Amino acid sequence: MEQYKKEFIEFMVDCGVLKFGDFVTKSGRKTPFFVNTGFYRKGAQLRKLGEYYAKAIESKFGFDFDILFGPAYKGIPLSVATTMAISEHYGVDIGYCSNRKEVKDHGDTGILLGSPIVDKNKVVIIEDVTTAGTSIQETLPIIKAQGDVDVLGLVVSVDRMERGQGTKSALHEIEETYGLKTTAIVTMEEVVEHLYNKPYNGKIIIDDTLKEAIDAYYEQYGVRE
Repeated sequence: MEQYKKEFIEFMVDCGVLKFGDFVTKSGRKTPFFVNTGFYRKGAQLRKLGEYYAKAIESKFGFDFDILFGPAYKGIPLSVATTMAISEHYGVDIGYCSNRKEVKDHGDTGILLGSPIVDKNKVVIIEDVTTAGTSIQETLPIIKAQGDVDVLGLVVSVDRMERGQGTKSALHEIEETYGLKTTAIVTMEEVVEHLYNKPYNGKIIIDDTLKEAIDAYYEQYGVRE
């Protein structure tokens, strides 16, 4: 596993973003682990987060695209932090764009904020986590409505590695259904590999009991391909 992936896993733990316990995902699944990017709250955290996303984007897409689109609301700081990191570390100036939940009818009107999306633009979508692939169904029509746009793909922080609407992984399903490339900074398999029965800051984060709960979750919702 690359060093930046290990560092990112520990970064999520330090920020309280990666949590273990009893949760329910947006898609209604009861899960023993949860990733909440709303806990990236400080400037220094967002700076580092943008750098990790930029690394994942470079590895999968390079920087030959125009707009990084972050769906409201969590995608807004993600797109801003990451475009800043790309500019600072790679010298490439990419526009950020997000949607509003409500269309604004005065001043800066419309459904978008940030860079406008125009014909021939190449767009990459940035999100926190994809569980069942439901949010992409809402996001793509908004982008496509702006013109003749080439949506290259989707980058997320964590690939939960579970089924989407069918038997394949959510990210695999998105690739097949929409013809998009997908990538993640880390996968849950990498998270478990790095944290299982290995002390971090003096304690074991994923012990045998938690590992059993995670394994049971994947028995139910894991990929069957």
